[in-house]
Amino acid sequence: MDLPALAGAFAAAGCPARTRGASDGWSWLTHDPATVSGGDVAYVARDITGFRYEERFGGPDRVRTVFLATTPACPCPHGQNYMVPHCPEHPFQFQYCRGGFERSYFNVGQRRESRRSGDLLVRELLAAGIVGRETPAYENDPGFNADGAVTMRIIRDHFGLPTPS
Repeated sequence: MDLPALAGAFAAAGCPARTRGASDGWSWLTHDPATVSGGDVAYVARDITGFRYEERFGGPDRVRTVFLATTPACPCPHGQNYMVPHCPEHPFQFQYCRGGFERSYFNVGQRRESRRSGDLLVRELLAAGIVGRETPAYENDPGFNADGAVTMRIIRDHFGLPTPS
């Protein structure tokens, strides 16, 4: 999807972009969490991949999105349960959508990746020692991936996303 189409879809849904750009075959947007609910942005990221925008983008499965939230993981009591929707202020920090559905989603850092939906990235997360029965990186260094930086690198590498500057 080109950048004007992506920006237009988000703006029409009430989520105008703060910054935007295109790089490495991806179009990207950022939003100000003070003015736009993270949950609203995550829903648009899901919906533009499905039938709702079929005429605009040529049908479902033509568009896929990777949503990354920089807001903290949900501190709400239900925020640790991966199949329970979080509150509107705290969407999952990673969400991959295709065909109008979230195909994979989870929070990042502090072992939150083990509470995920979907098998996407599981091999990479296992290889890095972030998930699985044996996680020597965590056992040897309790602060390993606490900020989710290793997980974010895995996500960027898997999808070929632009590296933040």
